[in-house]
Order: sequence, then structure tokens, then C-alpha cells
Amino acid sequence: MREKIVVTGMGIVSPLGCGVDKVWSRLIAGESGIGSIDRFDVEDFPIKIAGLVPNHEEDEIAGLNPEDIVSRKERRRIDLFTLYALAAAEEALTQANWFPSDLADQIATATIVGTGIGGFPTITDAQKTLDTRGYKRLSPFVAPAFLANLAAGNLSIFYGLKGPIGCPVTACAAGIQAIGDGRRLIQCGEAEVALVGGTEACVDPLALASFHTMRALSTRNDEPAKASRPFDRDRDGFVMGEGAGLLVIETLEHALERGAKPLAVLSGYGTSADAHHITSGPEDGSGGAAAIRTALAKAELEAQDIDYINAHATSTPVGDKTEVAALRNVFADHLPDIPISSTKSATGHLLGAAGGIESIFTILALRENRLPPTLNLEQADENLSDLNLVPKQSIGHKVEHAICNGLGFGGVNATLIASKA
Repeated sequence: MREKIVVTGMGIVSPLGCGVDKVWSRLIAGESGIGSIDRFDVEDFPIKIAGLVPNHEEDEIAGLNPEDIVSRKERRRIDLFTLYALAAAEEALTQANWFPSDLADQIATATIVGTGIGGFPTITDAQKTLDTRGYKRLSPFVAPAFLANLAAGNLSIFYGLKGPIGCPVTACAAGIQAIGDGRRLIQCGEAEVALVGGTEACVDPLALASFHTMRALSTRNDEPAKASRPFDRDRDGFVMGEGAGLLVIETLEHALERGAKPLAVLSGYGTSADAHHITSGPEDGSGGAAAIRTALAKAELEAQDIDYINAHATSTPVGDKTEVAALRNVFADHLPDIPISSTKSATGHLLGAAGGIESIFTILALRENRLPPTLNLEQADENLSDLNLVPKQSIGHKVEHAICNGLGFGGVNATLIASKA
């Protein structure tokens, strides 16, 4: 039997604020992190809402102060998605008490941080500069800021992590795939510890307009807090969010030897491809089902052992339908007995960061025996009436094993199973 891989640190930057405990308390209280966009002019823009990370002036309790993370000089050299990763990493590494200083420990620490888009605002701002002021006015830090792997790269440099480094760029499954990749690196002996998860910061006019032309985004601009409504029959698309969720993971033996507290066991992981369509999965959910079955097999669990599912459910009818089909494919008659919720109802859809943050929420559900709600779930689709969805308010529920799903454009599926430590 393979050695257990455990989580020893967690860090969050999200639309609900920064800091795992503060964000979790707000999530459980049913608060929403979705509001009006104030970073750029949206007066004549079709999308006016998003899940934005609050700054320290907007939120004195849990807002982000960039100067607590990097100097002003360094801030100008990195994109926002890297800043969010740095902030989440600091919290995760501090909780894990893992700041390797000797060469052996540094080489034994991997850094795997996924993203869906990378430094998109840096790209669009640079294009404006190029068009209006010419190429000579471009900063030499444009390319190093927007490259998708530079969140992982900057974390590696900042903390001296010299082990394997990577960056899944697999759309909305990237965060979970990064965790799965880190888990495998440890299992095969290429690393002893890994800093893993996802980060994203692409609330930008071009990104929003692009998704809007696909009719993927909610236009419920007058009711931001009610716009993200997974499974609800009145949903009209997802709300774009931003943030980062990072974990420190290691073998149980390594954690105990150094006196670290295991927070949860990453008992299973699976990934697959739909090989079907660039933006929607097969109606029978067979691709997503394959990833779930692999994760169950790796965890040596049966379908009936799962006590909670944190669904990928973004609040789009097509996406929700495909994921539920995958769940029915795997869990069959057991599915109505398993509570399901979507935390995107409170944060919006964080694309490549979704899996990192939602994995943390799943672990907290395990630890607290409390399930986060699906906000705005007034009336589920008729074909979901038999499911045990968790609407509006959190509930107490004993959880030993839980699933977190991530599905992405291109047909990528990823499933993580977390179990009580």
C-alpha cells in the first residue's frame, strides 16, 4: 500500500477575503464575494460584476495589502496572479512551518502551481502601450510577468524551492491537476514536499468580453450577490472570479518526523479527457466519470464511501448537466444520498484557481463536519430534484471522504478525494 500523502498547510486569497479561517467563516455564514466591477469603466460594458479580491482598504479584516507581500518595486514586475500566489503561499507555508534552508530540503520541495490564463491583464495593458506609445515604451518585465509558469517560478525563487517545478495550464481543471501532479511527484520519490494549487487574475475587459460572446457569463448586473446560482433553474451563466488556493503536501511519515500536523489525507486523484468538444462534455458524462473512477480506485474506496461532493458546477446549464451526468454514471443509486454543493455560488468561478480554493473548502468540510451552502439555489432544475443539494445555508454532516471536481475547456477532467487525517 502506498504511503499516505497529507496536507499540512493551506492558504487562500479569494473574493471572500484572504486567510483560510476568515474566508471559511464567511463561506459558512452564507456571504457572497461577488460585487460590482470598479477596476475599469463598465458603464457601456455588458458585464459589470465579478468576484474580486478585496484590498485592505475595502476590507480591514481580510483584505489584501500587496505591500505585506512584496515591495512596491517588485509589485511592478509581477502580474496580479503571481501576487495572489505569493500571498496564499505565505499562509500555507507558515501553517506547515516549512521554510527549507538546507540544500537537501530545498531540492526535495516541488512547486506546482496551475493557472488557466496566466498574466492576461499584463498582456492587454502591454498591447495598449504598444498601440499608443510604441514598442520602445514596453517594460522588459512584460514577458516574465505574463508567462503562466511565473507564479510557480517566483514562488520557487522567493522561498528557495529547488525541486521539480511545473504549471498545468488546463483551463478550469488546472488547480486540481497541480495538486494531483504534486501528489504523484511525492509518491514516485521525486519530491518529499510540494507546494501545489492554482492562481488566477483575469478579470479584464477582453477576458470578460470573450466569455460573454460565448454566452457563458451571467448578466445579472443589478443583483451581483444573486448572479452565481449553480443548479438553479434561473441561472444565466457563471460569474468570473479571481484568487489563489495553495496547499503544502507531503508524506505522512515526513510530516510526523518533523512535527507537522496532518490536516487531511489526499487519498485519491484521477484525470481524464472527454475527447469530445472544446467547451462541453458528452451528455453521458463519461469523461468526468472516468476521472472519478480513477480517483476512487487510487483511494481504494467504493462509491458509497463518499460523504460529500464539492461540485465544479459553475452556474451554466450545459456544464451543470454534464457534471451531474458524470456523477450519476459513477454513483448511480447512491447519488441521492450524497450531499452536493457548489462554493462557486459565493466566490464566482476562479478558472485555474478554482480547484486550489475548492480543495481547501473540501478539506475544511472534512475537518469541521460542516458543508458549505450553494447560495441562490431557489429551485433546482427538474432533472435534479432527486439530488441531495445543499441550498442557501450550511449544514452539519459527518464527512470521512469527500470529492472535489474540476472540469475545463478542451475536455479535461480532474477529481481529488480528500479523507480525514
